[in-house]
Amino acid sequence: MSSIAGVILREKLPPFERMLWRACSGNVFLKQAEIELPLEDPLTGEKVYKIVFIIFFQGDQLKSRASKICEGFHATVYPCPESAADRRTMLIDVIQKIEDLETVLTQTQQHRQRILEAAARNLNSWFIRVRKMKAIYHTLNFFDLDVTTKCMIGECWCALSDLDQVNLALCRGMQRSGSTIQPILNAMPTRDQPPTFHRTNKFTVAFQKIVDAYGVAKYREVNPALFTIITFPFLFAVMFGDAGHGLIMFLFALWMVLWEERLISMKIKDELWDTFFGGRYVILLMGAFSIYTGIIYNDVFSKSVNLFGSSWYPDYDKRALVAKDLLQLEPRTSENITEPMFAGQPYPFGVDPVWQISSNKIPFTNSLKMKTSIILAVFHMVFGVSLSFCNDKFFNNSLSIWCEALPQLLFLTSIFGYLVVVIFYKWAAYTADEASTAPSLLLSRCKMCMVTMPSFTSSAHQHVPVQLRCKRRIWGLVLQWTGKNCVIQICFPIF
Repeated sequence: MSSIAGVILREKLPPFERMLWRACSGNVFLKQAEIELPLEDPLTGEKVYKIVFIIFFQGDQLKSRASKICEGFHATVYPCPESAADRRTMLIDVIQKIEDLETVLTQTQQHRQRILEAAARNLNSWFIRVRKMKAIYHTLNFFDLDVTTKCMIGECWCALSDLDQVNLALCRGMQRSGSTIQPILNAMPTRDQPPTFHRTNKFTVAFQKIVDAYGVAKYREVNPALFTIITFPFLFAVMFGDAGHGLIMFLFALWMVLWEERLISMKIKDELWDTFFGGRYVILLMGAFSIYTGIIYNDVFSKSVNLFGSSWYPDYDKRALVAKDLLQLEPRTSENITEPMFAGQPYPFGVDPVWQISSNKIPFTNSLKMKTSIILAVFHMVFGVSLSFCNDKFFNNSLSIWCEALPQLLFLTSIFGYLVVVIFYKWAAYTADEASTAPSLLLSRCKMCMVTMPSFTSSAHQHVPVQLRCKRRIWGLVLQWTGKNCVIQICFPIF
């Protein structure tokens, strides 16, 4: 009686058993037992479940067939002695080898752990050294060797105020390296335009990145980031206009500002967090201005707050409220209203809270915010064009002044500046009694472009013909000058 012992994957046992039974015509006896603990596959490293088996048979022919089937199913075959004493001796040897291997593995893991712990203590310093060496060699790649190949020559741009610091840094490097050759730093005359350099700090760096995302100013041009520190968060607040949410933004940014040193030391590696933390001062100003504009709009979490008491005090009784679905507050007395409902003085700061319960709250607030946004936007654009004019004036660029900056300023003030004048005129010239006869800004804008006569239902305003002539003169001047200068600017060669 002969036997073959080995192990095979658990999922391969049923087909293995069928193949063995059919190939050997049922003349073999198969005994198997499952290994409870999973074993690690040496090829893939995954945990797999295996089954140990032993095959009993007679004759060399059955042994050959069983061996080929085991080889075909990738079963691992182990030698199994015939006598019990030999099997016991082999078991003792296997147990001894397992103990020796476990001892070797344990010592190897402990040795590896000691090496990793020793390396972990120096990992940060190694990382810093490698990055410094990489940066140094990357910079040295831009240097050139002189004819003697004993010194290196490099050309770079440097701020004039930093020349002394650069020279001191070179001297310190010479002393630390043990060299006796004094470094030479000379300012070279050149006709090349220097690159733009804006000195920033932790407060201004975020605003500078916002400006650089749209375009970098040329050398010695006005840096708009200085003005963006105020204009960007303020214009955001004009759009946002909620004191409640602005307070949340302000407190969140204030927490990041006060705890910035601790937060920096934590070294949080997250893209979203880096965006918030890098713009903490921007968010701080955005929240502060949002609180200011929210108080002006009287908007706190989309609700009005009655801080100073409303200037309106309606004196309607219950009968009047039941009789009419819509009641209008009158600022003056009439036949039906003997006492005024208006205190005579407006709300001390911002929008009166009575608009919160008004049915025309949305049209009123939208009109207020729209006109305010137009006025601020026009002033913002005029200021931007004025900076462009200052740049051209500084560089003595007469062509850009007469053919670009001034036409832009003329076109902007004639079209949009005129719209701002009309807004202020509408606020000042038309009272509450003439609200129905006040011109529409949208229609006036369209008719201005078409140079047509606006229609008014009131005969009290006799300025319409003068306004029409003014519009025609503005359009004629704008089209004539801007068209001519555009042709000049296009035909002028650019170098």
